[in-house]
Amino acid sequence: MNIKKRLYTTLIIIIIISSCTAPDYMDKANQFRLDQVELLEGPFKNAMERNREYIMQMDPDRLLAPYLREAGLPPKAQPYGNWESGGVDGHTGGHYLTALSLLYASTGDLEALDRLNYMLDELENCQQQYPDGYIGGIPGGYEMWQEIAVGDISAAPFSLNGKWVPWYNIHKLFAGLYDAYFYTGSTQARDMLLRLTVWAEELVSELDDDQLQDMLRSEHGGINEVFANIYAISGDDNHLELAERFSDRRVLDPLLEGRDELDGMHANTQIPKVVGFKRIGDISGYEPWQEAADFFWEAVVEHRSVSIGGHSVREHFHPRDDFSVMITDREGPETCNTYNMLKLTSLLFLSSADPSYMDYYERALYNHILSSQHPEHGGLVYFTSMRPRHYRVYSQPEENFWCCVGTGIENHMKYGEMIYAHTGSRLLVNLYIPSRLNWEEKGVIIEQQTLFPDEETMSFVIETEEPVSFEISVRIPGWLAGDIPVLYINGEFYENAVLSGGYVNADRLWENGDKLDVYLPMDTYFEQLPDDSPYYSILHGPVVMAAKTDTTDLTGLIADDSRMGHVAWGTLYPLYESPTLVGSSETFLAGIQQGGNGKLSLQIPDNIYPQRYRGIELEPFFRVHDARYVVYWPMADQEELERMIAARAELERIDIELEVRTIDQVAAGEQQPESEHGFRGHLTETGIHQNRLWRHAHGWFSYDLRDEDGEASELKVTYYGGDSDRNFDILINDVRIAQVVLDGSKGDKFFRVSYPVPEDIVREAKDGVLTVKFEAHEGSIAGGVYHARLLRAEQ
Repeated sequence: MNIKKRLYTTLIIIIIISSCTAPDYMDKANQFRLDQVELLEGPFKNAMERNREYIMQMDPDRLLAPYLREAGLPPKAQPYGNWESGGVDGHTGGHYLTALSLLYASTGDLEALDRLNYMLDELENCQQQYPDGYIGGIPGGYEMWQEIAVGDISAAPFSLNGKWVPWYNIHKLFAGLYDAYFYTGSTQARDMLLRLTVWAEELVSELDDDQLQDMLRSEHGGINEVFANIYAISGDDNHLELAERFSDRRVLDPLLEGRDELDGMHANTQIPKVVGFKRIGDISGYEPWQEAADFFWEAVVEHRSVSIGGHSVREHFHPRDDFSVMITDREGPETCNTYNMLKLTSLLFLSSADPSYMDYYERALYNHILSSQHPEHGGLVYFTSMRPRHYRVYSQPEENFWCCVGTGIENHMKYGEMIYAHTGSRLLVNLYIPSRLNWEEKGVIIEQQTLFPDEETMSFVIETEEPVSFEISVRIPGWLAGDIPVLYINGEFYENAVLSGGYVNADRLWENGDKLDVYLPMDTYFEQLPDDSPYYSILHGPVVMAAKTDTTDLTGLIADDSRMGHVAWGTLYPLYESPTLVGSSETFLAGIQQGGNGKLSLQIPDNIYPQRYRGIELEPFFRVHDARYVVYWPMADQEELERMIAARAELERIDIELEVRTIDQVAAGEQQPESEHGFRGHLTETGIHQNRLWRHAHGWFSYDLRDEDGEASELKVTYYGGDSDRNFDILINDVRIAQVVLDGSKGDKFFRVSYPVPEDIVREAKDGVLTVKFEAHEGSIAGGVYHARLLRAEQ
């Protein structure tokens, strides 16, 4: 994305502006409390209001039901379904504590505080039922933790002792209790948190580091960050040691050595760990850990992210030099990833005051986080597809409890956290969002008035009873169309501006009613995919511009409660029919015109293929909803166009036909698809080959594929041609349908094999579930399997 580029102007320009400059960087920036920043009318305030409505539709008693059930207490309501009854029961309850805390801190909402206190009372009652401070909603969790305590550990990337990511689950409760204390001052939450921490300390006290690292192979969220935060409030060195022990060395060690080994890794499993590395490094002063976090940030932001600030396909990091799946797949960047990358970005900024971090923060905030919420009904998005002419799916508050719902109800309650920061008497303006800052220490209120990004100016109006001296420092953004922002004070050009550390500064004695106007001109420009393939986003300033192309076949636009309801399963429209820009980037930029309706919009030139897209309008992506859209545009000159279309058509023909026939499918080795398909196994492993994930077993592994209408006629499995000496059976609902021999004869390529599905198995399947099992022969291996797809008959 080329976000972290330095935009300092030359020394000559600096001297012209002022003969006095400050050092390039300050050591540290300080946040304002959320209750000091009030959002004013604009898209972010609207998002916060819709989010409040959304979370207030949730029933606390239903969220609490798993906790009461596990504590042996009668639940007061039925638990929610979806993920809340699928093995990660209770995870949303932890997010809900955080969301309520943020809502109260940001707005003073007393109903939110009442709900929070009710949740805490009920959870404390649950905690009192255990002898050791435990609380949890994990089904059978307490017994499972007792196995862990004595070293009986069976860990896989998304399971631990047969439970679905229990550390990830309980991390949400740890974080929720911490946030309830941090944002509302609840001593009840603090005391519950410390008791829960004692339980965690005792749990792992008899485990050596090898055992604990083995346990950490299972996804565990940001548990190391939480323990570091607990140390910050307790001062107990044991808590910092706990944070260090819960840091996954498989991820940390390569980062310490400056090695990017992220290909194929489950993205959001890793980011929270790195947030923890950074937090531990900041608290302890371990500079290598801080540098490791910065290296990870650069690897993801500069080399693995798309224009909206998101990254990953089907939740996994693809290679830095091959973004093709980003364009072809329906499951693009996951909202949770960006939620956690913004946490990491804020820590990196606060420890350095380097505004280049805020360039990324702004980009991701506007184009991924803000766009991930429906502006009317508040539904939340899991995957944001980058495939041209695909679409997104939105959640419902009573039906969907995905991870991106949990982080989503937090995202839209904390928009005030990074708009401003301060160091000494210097106010740092990082984001151009209409808001009102109460800087209590200075006895001054600063109101930011702007319609950004629909306009290029913002005004800062000062309210103070007495004149007060301080410096207003406005971030010089990476997208600025010009050398420096233009400043006016009370209508007159401000000649004494100073450039320092990526900010332009106005330092003076401010009086009541003073007004600082800032002009930040924006250009329209292209941004190519990081792998240099011929796909481009169109941006205006920091805003990604997108086009609505269709409102057809938006299957599952509002998600149901099915396990895969968060995926946009509608038809994949052929890429060879998607809009293509014909010509050069210079030609297009010269021909783009701005709309005149007061809202940011662009109209692209007519040299576009197919012709039906001539005159298509671009608008900010965060305003594109309930439609198929284009974010990335292929570009070719006239001579290349026909070759590009022919190549795309041939490449897609077989895949499109398969999509039409597909009933259900699972990508082997990929965390979420496997967990969504009831993965089970014995003596089984996963790995990566040629940038694709596989699973094999010396024992067996299985998936539950759904065929609710009884249409299945064929199972198609993807293998690698070089695998040899592998003999195994494929069973469906315990009936063997095939014996497989992989002998390496297919060479260095992937290939697919089709197996007929007997009609009687389909007819007798209970609830339409076909359990596909790969079972190794004695002394051999089952797999590797790269993909399994259940197909209906050809029409």
